[in-house]
Amino acid sequence: MQTFSNTELNRYARHIVLREIGGLGQLRLRRAVVTVVGAGGIGSPALQYLAGAGIGTVRIIDHDLVDLSNLQRQTIYDTSDIGLPKAAAAAIAMARLNPKVATDVRVERVGPKTVDALLTGSDVVIDGTDNFDTRLLTADSAHAKRIPLISAAVGQFEGQLAVFRGWERHLPCYRCLVGNDPDRAAGSCADQGVLGPVTGMMGAMAALEAIRAIVPFGDDPAGRLLLADLLSWRFRSIALPADPGCPTCGDQTPA
Repeated sequence: MQTFSNTELNRYARHIVLREIGGLGQLRLRRAVVTVVGAGGIGSPALQYLAGAGIGTVRIIDHDLVDLSNLQRQTIYDTSDIGLPKAAAAAIAMARLNPKVATDVRVERVGPKTVDALLTGSDVVIDGTDNFDTRLLTADSAHAKRIPLISAAVGQFEGQLAVFRGWERHLPCYRCLVGNDPDRAAGSCADQGVLGPVTGMMGAMAALEAIRAIVPFGDDPAGRLLLADLLSWRFRSIALPADPGCPTCGDQTPA
């Protein structure tokens, strides 16, 4: 059985003393592969907490470069990273935080011909991207591979988060939530703005759900949608039923 070094015992002590995690749970985290699609506002804090948690391997997928406008909310970067590939800069920052966490850097765009290879071998996928084309490709591939998908999104003062395992009977997939229209109008953060800490909060929660997917604890969040309205200081969790007519998972739901 794998054991921890004294350094690891000290580093992860606050996890190990949790009855719901313990030493065995921390070992499961160390063996896990988590893929983060998008190292932006949501991916940035998620990557930091995944590194802190001692995930064995974190795959970072992002084709973009660090821009000055990112630094208001993408806290894994600093001014010296401007112009560097986000995935590579994030991996360097994660190594500073926890050199025991391996990073798999993919400076490329998720596309129809690449998505399956990019997600292969993952235990959990976090999607924090900001366009429906990428989200649907990622969701469809994760569903086909039966990889739990943590989907987070933000806009202005609002955020939402859901966990999808649509291959399980009665549980929805991502398409049950958004339908089948990747081209529908949706404003970007550049157009509408976003309060920086909102992305931090949703990214941290995405990391929490990735950890929960590896080491189950508490109530299972799959089948519910968390909505956060920070203007009104209101949090809601609503049921997200499976769609019997969904072309992706409809055959998994009873007639």
